[in-house]
Amino acid sequence: MNIGINEKDRIEIAEGLKRLLADSYTLYLQTHNFHWNITGPQFRELHLMFEEHYTELAVAVDDIAERIRALGVAAPGTYKEFSQLSSIEEVAGISDASTMVRILTESHEQVIRTCREVLKLAQNAEDESTASVVSDRMLTHEKTAWMLRATYS
Repeated sequence: MNIGINEKDRIEIAEGLKRLLADSYTLYLQTHNFHWNITGPQFRELHLMFEEHYTELAVAVDDIAERIRALGVAAPGTYKEFSQLSSIEEVAGISDASTMVRILTESHEQVIRTCREVLKLAQNAEDESTASVVSDRMLTHEKTAWMLRATYS
């Protein structure tokens, strides 16, 4: 494979993207879980917001996985792999809306931090395609975290 990125850098970037994929998929599941289980006075507003978020994340995980494949590396695709790679903790049994919003905010912030790590790898290898994907993801998560914080400020 010769796409202008040496093999060591391609593998290192793909490994970072695997962590980003795992964080994103875990956040997708977390958001979908909260969408299904939200209750309280903000039910409708948060139910719809969470649906927008998990729908956007469904597209994002595909983009990230496809970038891993374009780098010549197999993308992880099992819960076991995601749980080993993700820096986002799974949560269960949360029904309080404010707790859900706080957890989602923290999870989006974690994805932002993961994006920053992967972005550095891509920039150092002059991998503009990965840098573009990751930069776009970071912008989306920063905006989402801001919107979530605004609901409890």
